Amino acid sequence: MSSNPTSAGSPSSRRWLALGLIAAAQFMVIMDTSIIGVALPQMQADLGFTPQDLSWVFNAYVVAFGGLLLLGGRLSDLLGARRIFSIGWAVLAGGSLLAGLADTVAVELAGRAMQGAGAALIAPSALTLLFTIFGATPKEMTKALALYGAAAPAGGTAGVFLGGVLTEYASWPWVFFINVPLAVAVLAFTPGAMPKGATRRGTLDLVSAVTVTAGLAAVVFAVVRAPQSGWTSQTTLTAGVVGLLLLALFVWRQARADQPLMRLGILSAPNLAAANAAQFMLAAAWIPMFFFVNLYLQQVLGLGAFASGAALLPLTLTIMIGMIGVAPRLIGRFGPKTMTVAGLSTLAAGLVWLSLIRHDGNYALDVLPATLVTAAGMAMAFIPSLGLALSSATPEEGGLASGIVNTSYQVGSALGLAAMTVVATAFGADQLTDAVALTNGFSAGLLGAAGIAVAGAAVAAAWLHSPRPDAPAANIDEGERVTAA
Repeated sequence: MSSNPTSAGSPSSRRWLALGLIAAAQFMVIMDTSIIGVALPQMQADLGFTPQDLSWVFNAYVVAFGGLLLLGGRLSDLLGARRIFSIGWAVLAGGSLLAGLADTVAVELAGRAMQGAGAALIAPSALTLLFTIFGATPKEMTKALALYGAAAPAGGTAGVFLGGVLTEYASWPWVFFINVPLAVAVLAFTPGAMPKGATRRGTLDLVSAVTVTAGLAAVVFAVVRAPQSGWTSQTTLTAGVVGLLLLALFVWRQARADQPLMRLGILSAPNLAAANAAQFMLAAAWIPMFFFVNLYLQQVLGLGAFASGAALLPLTLTIMIGMIGVAPRLIGRFGPKTMTVAGLSTLAAGLVWLSLIRHDGNYALDVLPATLVTAAGMAMAFIPSLGLALSSATPEEGGLASGIVNTSYQVGSALGLAAMTVVATAFGADQLTDAVALTNGFSAGLLGAAGIAVAGAAVAAAWLHSPRPDAPAANIDEGERVTAA
């Protein structure tokens, strides 16, 4: 095993440059899930997507991302986090070029899947690097985790805004091309800013990586296609059964492999499973909101791409202020469990409010105040649930733990959007020329997302445990500390 530079020996400027690169990674991988939202109507027209299949522009990325995250975490632990971080950026840049140059549905989805594969290498290695560099100092770890956490929603809403600017004033391929110069810049700075990371002897279970990705894709495909083909159709049932069998095979292999892709015993660590469940449901409620609000702003209220993106900037500012300036102090005062439950409950309330949108409504009354409430909920829930998940594992399995929590979030995103798309379609969201039907469909999808957030709050309340003050892996510092790695 190779040695690893410690945070204490790293110059301060290099450490904070490293944090900037890690935050940029989180910003980018989340931005790529949202930047296509505003561009969807133009992509649908140019490439010939059907209304039912349009969500695959999002899901192709998320399925590859979520399905390969465990492999990314394992590679990070075996080959070194910095190496996998750099490879991930190169893959993401290649996928971005392919998606931007696409002239058919198949090529577009292939490019999106390649982007997701790159993100699956970036995300767990970035978290491993974060804990390597800042984990020795709990107070700095709290600040670093807050900045990292704020980069996720900032990336989500910045993606919406940038997507609007690029779609309005250039063309939709530029929502992908924009990734390339950022990737080049990160690759240039990474060697000088990041520690190499430890390498370990071990094997890769590639069969399991393929199995879990294919299983997830099949299940999402079954859910998305069910409204069109029918829930009892051969297509839906075959895809669903095959997907579940592949996921069961994945679990079976992990239980018997000498060096599994995901050691199942890690889920017995205190709070790990519960915190991952909270992240899953948080994403499953949050991502459909972005999808439906974008479509509502453009297809019902008639806003242009730029105006639609700009309309969600207040949401971004609320989340960033909440995560950086407010959430750490509230976590220190009330504890991560209380904040996770409160955040998911607040998100649910905002989604219920947002579900009251009208076909003849307006942005100031129907969208802005409700989205600010959802933003407050996200700011309260994201950091404590993420911190509990990451701090539950041993340092040797940091890559695995980060892979698992990222997988939970991304799988929640994919399945939540797939399920809520089904709900929205059932209530009229496929009637593109009927504003009333569209609004009813979006409203139903948002109300369903609120139900997911309520379920997440209930799970967190029943299953999460407040860490002991003397717990070595998750200390709570008065007023500031979230976790100590």
